[in-house]
Amino acid sequence: MPEMPEVETVRRTLRPLVVGKTIDHVDIWYDKVITGDPETFKRELKGKTFTAVDRYAKFLLFRLGDLTVVSHLRMEGKYHLTTWDAPVDKHEHLQFAFTDGSSLRYADVRKFGRLQLVETGTEFQVTGLKNLGVEANSPEFSLDYFEKGLKKRSMNIKSLLMSQTLVAGLGNIYVDEVLWQSRINPLTPANELTKDQVKCLHSAINETIEEATKYGGTTVHSFLNAEGESGHYQEKLKVYGKEGQPCPRCGEDFVKIKISGRGTTYCLHCQKR
Repeated sequence: MPEMPEVETVRRTLRPLVVGKTIDHVDIWYDKVITGDPETFKRELKGKTFTAVDRYAKFLLFRLGDLTVVSHLRMEGKYHLTTWDAPVDKHEHLQFAFTDGSSLRYADVRKFGRLQLVETGTEFQVTGLKNLGVEANSPEFSLDYFEKGLKKRSMNIKSLLMSQTLVAGLGNIYVDEVLWQSRINPLTPANELTKDQVKCLHSAINETIEEATKYGGTTVHSFLNAEGESGHYQEKLKVYGKEGQPCPRCGEDFVKIKISGRGTTYCLHCQKR
């Protein structure tokens, strides 16, 4: 699943491709990609102009004046620019057809991604954004906020970070990475972390998100930005996807377990409970 660095990379590459373009019409080839009524989606967007492409955590927000399209890529969602009349691939589910003859298409092999049309300003009340904590690497994600939030939660730290409810934007890749960097066992209850561990984890989260974004995100399976390019942070990964390989810090082989149904790779020696 694209995480915050990948979605930010998509946003940055989408912005010059679509901002200022006016929608002639919308074609929907798979109705379930829309949260809400597909016909209303098409009708309301006709004639609207893209004014900005924003992001919150793993969600894209296409701004069209008084309306906003909130897009969650989920596992495999991708956007790319083409033309109205280009052949439709079986994995393409929607296109914004622009008045200049170009079109922005949404493709999704797994069909898990969703787009929702809302009134601008209501996105944090009526979409999945309402359930999220503050963004990683943001002014709101202060050390004090993080410490207080952790003290109130007894679930293991891996599951808490994956839940998005305290801090939003990290997924399986970056959670494994920041826990390894902080020498924290993923099964440790959040409210049992020491002050030093919390401080280290807070810094690791911010620094990792910033660095991964600088490298255009991580392409492990199929992530591509809006220009069809892969990310490069996979070359920097220390633990994710490296089960059975030696830990670069101590030489102990990494192990992989499941936590809340998600594969979790860590070092038994460096990340003791």
